[in-house]
Amino acid sequence: MFNGLLDAMSSSAWTYLLVFAVCAGDAVLPLLPSETMVVAGGVLASSGDLNLVLIMVAGAAGAFLGDNACYALGRWLGPRAARVLLRGDRGKRAYDWAERMLERRGMVLIAAARFVPGGRTATTFTAGTTGYPWPRFAVAAGAGAALWGVYNGLIGLVGGRAFEQQPWKGLLLALGIATASALLIELVRWAVTRRRGRD
Repeated sequence: MFNGLLDAMSSSAWTYLLVFAVCAGDAVLPLLPSETMVVAGGVLASSGDLNLVLIMVAGAAGAFLGDNACYALGRWLGPRAARVLLRGDRGKRAYDWAERMLERRGMVLIAAARFVPGGRTATTFTAGTTGYPWPRFAVAAGAGAALWGVYNGLIGLVGGRAFEQQPWKGLLLALGIATASALLIELVRWAVTRRRGRD
């Protein structure tokens, strides 16, 4: 499976457009594998099949466009739609958390949410529904997308260099590092939230 993904992506100019499109769509449809695409691009860049800078730029630009689309959707649909779309206990908690945090630390939250599983969509959508100022949103989303693109591209590059003869192992290593990092971020966020709840 991983070899198939790498073969499909290798040495094609269309790969950059595909990375851009998947990263843009992932903000609205979180099932799309945006991290995997950028990491796989980094793995292929390690062997010279793709340009690492272009992979990072395509991923970051797609992520930025997707975040803005999600913000615009939230702005257009309004808060009532957010309650319907993010229904269920988990969705409601995510929405309420994002709304509170936007009031306190808006720009930092928007930039950091790109690295939290499920947090990105809830945060960008909530920013739109609450009327968070778009210029500030755009700066924060741009910074988050740029850091995210560089981070995932470099993880792929490191994984690819570690297993030059077997790039699929590099992809697995890189995805493992990215997953462990996301879990660590989520664990820290949970611990901080729990500690504040006790205070």
